[in-house]
Amino acid sequence: GSILPRHGKKHTIPPHKVNYRANIWALQKQGVERIISANAVGSLKQEYAPGMMFIPDQFIDFTKRRELTFYDGPDVYHVSSADPFCPEMNEAIGKQSRKLGYDTHVGGTYACIEGPRFSTRAESKMLRQFADIIGMTVVPEINLANELAMCYTSLATITDYDVWAEEPVDTKEVLRILKENEDKSTKYTI
Repeated sequence: GSILPRHGKKHTIPPHKVNYRANIWALQKQGVERIISANAVGSLKQEYAPGMMFIPDQFIDFTKRRELTFYDGPDVYHVSSADPFCPEMNEAIGKQSRKLGYDTHVGGTYACIEGPRFSTRAESKMLRQFADIIGMTVVPEINLANELAMCYTSLATITDYDVWAEEPVDTKEVLRILKENEDKSTKYTI
């Protein structure tokens, strides 16, 4: 398998500057057919607590300036996004997560925002009506992977409650929870 740190080896590339097209193209050229994307996310729902793992099956795109496709012309190609995440991989990772004893939720909606800033309270409250978690990296990775017929899933670590909750997002707390959970995502094999 391949591991590709989208933010660079030292996490120096912000989410809106990641070259998603180059990353997905490189993975496909290496023969990768399945992608497990590790994501840090905020929770938009009380029932999805920090420290939980979340495997979404839908997304809503709120990004603004990203290259979303390999097909900018002259060929036009339309890919279905009805079920964008790979159901087979979602099921397999959900089973493995339960086997490992991790508190995991399978199924739900990932709201992808541009970043690198976190959402405002108004944005967070609006997104709560439509989504379960919020992050900055699934889009356009998932679109690009689907265009190349690659099976894509997200294994998201919930690091915090988004700003809809009374306390604003605390970067130190996010990093603490990520550190606590960093070894979890390396234990998945399907």
